[in-house]
Amino acid sequence: MDNVFMNRELSWLKFNERVLEEAESDLTPLCERLSFASIYQSNLDEFFMVRVGSLIDQDEVNPKSRENKTNMTPAEQIAAILPVVHQLNARKDAIYAQLMELVEGAGVRLVDFRKIGKQESDKLERFFDMQIAPLISPTIVGRRQPFPFLRNKEIYAVVVLERKSGKRKLGIIPCSMGVFPRLIEVSAKDKTYMLAEELILHFIPKVFPGYTVKAKSLLRVTRNADIDADAEYDDEIDYREFMVELIKKRRRLAPVRLELSRELEGDIVGMLCGHMDVDPEYVFRNNTPLDLSFLFQIQDILRQQSELFYERRIPQKSPAFEGGKSLLAQVKEEDKLLSYPYESMKPFLDMLQEAANDDAVVSIKMTLYRVAKQSKVVEALIEAAENGKDVLVLVELKARFDEENNIEWSRRLENAGCNVIYGLDGYKVHSKLCLITRQEDEGIVYYTQIGTGNYNEKTARLYTDLSMMTCNQEIGREANEVFNALAMGETVEETHKLLVAPHCLQNKVLDMIDEEIVRARSGQEAYIGVKINSLTDKAIIDRLIRASCEGVKIDLIVRGICCLIPGVPGATENIRVRSIVGRFLEHSRIYIFGKGERAKVYISSADYMTRNTLRRVEVAAPVEDEKLRKRVLDMFDTMLADNVQARILGSDGMYTRLTPGDETPVNSQEAFYQMAYDEAAGRNNKA
Repeated sequence: MDNVFMNRELSWLKFNERVLEEAESDLTPLCERLSFASIYQSNLDEFFMVRVGSLIDQDEVNPKSRENKTNMTPAEQIAAILPVVHQLNARKDAIYAQLMELVEGAGVRLVDFRKIGKQESDKLERFFDMQIAPLISPTIVGRRQPFPFLRNKEIYAVVVLERKSGKRKLGIIPCSMGVFPRLIEVSAKDKTYMLAEELILHFIPKVFPGYTVKAKSLLRVTRNADIDADAEYDDEIDYREFMVELIKKRRRLAPVRLELSRELEGDIVGMLCGHMDVDPEYVFRNNTPLDLSFLFQIQDILRQQSELFYERRIPQKSPAFEGGKSLLAQVKEEDKLLSYPYESMKPFLDMLQEAANDDAVVSIKMTLYRVAKQSKVVEALIEAAENGKDVLVLVELKARFDEENNIEWSRRLENAGCNVIYGLDGYKVHSKLCLITRQEDEGIVYYTQIGTGNYNEKTARLYTDLSMMTCNQEIGREANEVFNALAMGETVEETHKLLVAPHCLQNKVLDMIDEEIVRARSGQEAYIGVKINSLTDKAIIDRLIRASCEGVKIDLIVRGICCLIPGVPGATENIRVRSIVGRFLEHSRIYIFGKGERAKVYISSADYMTRNTLRRVEVAAPVEDEKLRKRVLDMFDTMLADNVQARILGSDGMYTRLTPGDETPVNSQEAFYQMAYDEAAGRNNKA
């Protein structure tokens, strides 16, 4: 049954291809296309830093190991990845050229020295001499000067220099020092710009007098970021300070990719690879700038042309909450659900703030994975601690690439008197869980919030997520058990309401799949609906295949990696898979087992990935309020009806973008936003 599985890494590349399609699509406004091009590149950077880096490590440590779906060795996976990346990058180069033509039509020119006259060239030379040359630090590699350390993802000019004697040397200049702008103004009147690295590369002969420049290129290195913090941790060291040192180490890890902006002779590329210990197969030649983040600056220049951007959308006030009334009291009356970014995060923030200043609130417990740079969530927790509340915060310092931000917040929380813990040995804590404990007339009352996304005000405007607030005491008690276990460095072994990884999520999901299998065998309607970011968990995939073979109808909405191929006769013909890639990053996780009144509905922080189901602390919560349950089911159906931003995964492993044709166009993200606007307007009219 090998034809029903797709390799994880190749599936991820298909996801990034869908991101690139948004940069290519005429349906996407021009400046938003620039965003998708930059996102494609930053995604690929992380892919090499983490996934390719991990495969290289595996190949060195255990080259005969095989992944459990397509049975490929690390070397076989790398061999399959690299040509796909070359193909995608060639497509990216063509898209970038088209976008730059459109940007020029919109009034902004990005030029090189082939596109400007002598007067502009002389002006740039004066700028180089006065503003850049005094700041750069050139290096000539030789016996007395070893090859310099090249920082991860930064741009360098590399040049082959020759003396009259014929002896050749390498010269290297850092181009992204942060002390001069990336976009150099050529003409303010015409909004014409040049990239700083192109300016440096052009005038590089002035930096190395006495040498002849034989070849030159811009260069960018990507370094392995695959560090296992738990494997390296020493119990004798303070964990937070250990993570600080680990971040420093990551910046110096081995290169996994070398990008060049110009063609260089093979012996020169070989020389660079030798100095950096990079295999030539990891060298990529780009016809686009090596770092596309400057595209956001071009967006800013074009900001006044609103037609080049998505229609402005603002998170709306949720009609579920009444103004001027206690948030905790409203949650006690009935469960509440917020849908980001369509609805504002403010009711949750207000509830947290209310709890911080409520004399009856005894404690606040919370897991933090990624938070905003200026976090109102953390500020509320600090205020609660300063007001004498018992505040327990688990800050996950292993949140990849957010470690520094989390380290800083953990220090502030500790200084305010919060009890801060830093996760568990061997497990990341990825759950989105908040528990407020209040002393009321009837005794201790729990108020629980469970989310699918981070407590981050910034991403709550960019990612689609769900946040449920409930006064269900069974859920509250189990949430308290989760926090008590975390405080003791342990994980919960048994739950009844919540699904809690690593011990009580995968097994319970498998049990609910089995329940649908039993119904199908008895001739009853059986159904499974799942919305997640990624599907890689082999145990769950195998059980879904079995369910399909038994006649269970299965709908999977999987944004990114999907290792299961649907529609294969005799195996997955009852499974449909779609991916929605659009304006907002699809991030909510929904599990549905059964149809109609008997349907069990959960929202969760966990994807169906082994790392989530067995190696992280994750929480899924049942949606039991009938009104909220119907709302989540309706949302799921709307996403199944999307025929604008959705792609269908075929039995050939290829994704096909849907088009409305004669049907009514359904863009689920726009539909949800319009619904939020309409409901907010209806509430205002009633008021």
